[in-house]
Amino acid sequence: MKILHIITRLDRGGSADNTLLSCIGQRRLGHEVTLVTGTGLTDDSPLKDIAGEEGVKLVLIPSLVRAISPVQDLKAVWACRRIIRGGKYDVIHTHTSKAGIVGRLAARLGGSRVIHTPHGHVFYGYFGRLKTKIFIWAERIMARWTDVIVTLTDREAEEHLENGIGRREQFVTIFSGIPMNNESGFGKNKTALRLALGLPHESLLIASVGRLDPIKGHGTLIEAFAKVLNHHPGAHLVLAGDGESAAAYKALAENLGIHDCVSFLGWRSDVGDLLEAVDLFVLPSVNEGMGRAVLEAMNAGLPVVATNVGGVPMIVEEGITGHLVPPEDPASLADAVGRLLSNEALRTAMGEAGRLKASAFSDEAMVQHLEAVYQRTLSSPSFSEAST
Repeated sequence: MKILHIITRLDRGGSADNTLLSCIGQRRLGHEVTLVTGTGLTDDSPLKDIAGEEGVKLVLIPSLVRAISPVQDLKAVWACRRIIRGGKYDVIHTHTSKAGIVGRLAARLGGSRVIHTPHGHVFYGYFGRLKTKIFIWAERIMARWTDVIVTLTDREAEEHLENGIGRREQFVTIFSGIPMNNESGFGKNKTALRLALGLPHESLLIASVGRLDPIKGHGTLIEAFAKVLNHHPGAHLVLAGDGESAAAYKALAENLGIHDCVSFLGWRSDVGDLLEAVDLFVLPSVNEGMGRAVLEAMNAGLPVVATNVGGVPMIVEEGITGHLVPPEDPASLADAVGRLLSNEALRTAMGEAGRLKASAFSDEAMVQHLEAVYQRTLSSPSFSEAST
C-alpha cells in the first residue's frame, strides 16, 4: 500500500511516538509510507533518525500548526491536497484533532480512503466552552468523511458518540503500543543510574513524564507532593518534560517551599533509565486518551498512581497495578502516593503486575491491528458509497 500519515507535531509526545512507530512498523511490512508534519518536527525528536533509517519519508508543512489560524489552516489544507493528489495514496491516516480536520478536508478532495486517530479528544479540559463547541461541530462533519475512526480505548469511542460524533460502526479500538525491546536501564544498578541522572540516591523517588501543560495536571501533583513530604520528608519528585507551564510550576514549588525536593529535568532522551531509577510513577492528567506514559512506566516495573480519566482505567487496575484517584484532587493524590511510599512490598507486587500487563501492549501488535483495519477498509465500500 501507499500510505500517508498527517500529524500536526512530531514532538516527544505520546501521539507523535504512536504515529511514528506505526509508520516504521508499516515500512517493515513492505508498505510505502510518507509522514506529513508541521513545525513540531525537531532535530532531536527521538524517533526522527530511526524514521529515516527505516525509509519513512518525512514531509514538513510549516503552515500545519496546532493553534487555530484561518490563514495558516487554509494553506495547510491546500498543501496537503497537493501531496495527496500527487501521491495517489491508498490510505490517508490523520492524527490528532487539528491535523485530523486539515487532513480530512484535503483528503475529501482526493478520493483516497480516510482513517483518523484522535489520540484522545479535546471535549473537556483544553479550551473554553465556545472553542470546544467549535471543535465538536467540526469533528461531527469530519466524521462523515471518514471511513474508520481509531480510538485508543473503548471509553474514548463512547465519548465521541456521546458528543454526536460518528456512527458506532465507524469506531475501532487499537491501543497505543510501546517498544518492548527499548534500550532502558533494566538490570542496571539503581544507585548508579541515579548518580548518572543527578538525582538523590537515597531518596524515595516519584516520577512523572510528559509535557508541562495544564491538561497534564502537574500543578496538582506538585501540590500533592507538598502534602506527601509531611509524612515522607525524604521523598523527591522528578518531572521529565517541558512546556508552557514550566516556569509556573517551578514558581509553585518555590512558593510551597519544596523546590529543593523537586527536580525539573526538561525533555530527556534517556527516559528508560529514569524510569528504572525511580520508585513510583504518577500520571496526574485532567484529560488523557490512554496514558501511554503509564505503559512505559509499567514496562519498567513501576507501580502507578494515576487519575481516573479517559482510558487510563483500562491500563491501571485499582489495587493491582496501582491506584486511581480523581483528577485535580491533591489530597487524594497525596494519600495514594503516601500509601505506596510506606509499603515497599506493595510497590514491588504492583510493579511486577504492571510489567506483566504492559507486555501485551507492544508496538508490533499495534501495527498488526492497524494492518487488519487498513485491509478491511480497502475491501469494503467507502464512506460515500455506504451513505448512498
